[in-house]
Amino acid sequence: MKKFTVVASMAIVAAGFVASCGNSSPKASLKSDVDSMSYAIGMAQTQGLKEYLSERVGVDTAYMGEFIKGLNEGVNAGENKKKAAYYAGIQIGQQISTQMIKGINHEVFGNDSTQSISMKNFMAGFISGTTGKNGAMTVSQANEVAQEKMRQIKARSMEKIYGANKKKGEAFLAENAKKDGVKTLPGGVQYKVIKEGSGVIPADTSMVKVHYEGRTLEGKVFDSSYTRKNPVSFRANQVIKGWTEALVHMPAGSVWEVYIPQELAYGEREQGADIKPFSVLIFKIELISVDDK
Repeated sequence: MKKFTVVASMAIVAAGFVASCGNSSPKASLKSDVDSMSYAIGMAQTQGLKEYLSERVGVDTAYMGEFIKGLNEGVNAGENKKKAAYYAGIQIGQQISTQMIKGINHEVFGNDSTQSISMKNFMAGFISGTTGKNGAMTVSQANEVAQEKMRQIKARSMEKIYGANKKKGEAFLAENAKKDGVKTLPGGVQYKVIKEGSGVIPADTSMVKVHYEGRTLEGKVFDSSYTRKNPVSFRANQVIKGWTEALVHMPAGSVWEVYIPQELAYGEREQGADIKPFSVLIFKIELISVDDK
């Protein structure tokens, strides 16, 4: 017989039931093979249920009587579409409260437990999107607004912590721009020619083959194809913006030292252990070849 698992089937629905039916358990009467099979399947379904309810759904197992009430009402409701819709609403509402909001808060505010998104406005948007009525924007627009606002809020939060890092980078670039041989591209990337190439200059869609070494302002090398003894190939527009701007001005055969402002690198994001938010990055870039095919 195929093994059934509660996590994969019934518990996902049953965990959302809340009702007023009794919490009593039916008495087993195992008079036939079907009776015994039914009882055994029912009990088999509960393997791992308490752990699932506690760890995945957030149910306090001290209140299993309340869970049984909901379970009984859900089972006895049969195909009542009105009740099914109500139970689905409860289930999703609980998931929003216990999982979704916590996840969003962590994504936006990190470990700052003093901050939270607005539940009132979240639900206003959620209900408008679900019903298709009274929306302040379309769902497509909402996705764009959400991403941009999350980025802005996270940037402000990171700036409180790493503001000094941002100022340090700005001061470095201001002084670096005055040095002999350092030039500034229209987008703000600075560079110094180590070796002048004479080959083709790539478009942003060109495939390029490069050797490179990246380091922080403090001189920490965080990545190097030279160390791996293996150049890399990619499209010029498939990297951080500062790299793209440098590459589309760089003849093949060139070796440049490139100074990338934080907003053209990783901005407010932390990248690995060595690249902190708002970090100016310095790269040695050797453009080996360009393929426009």
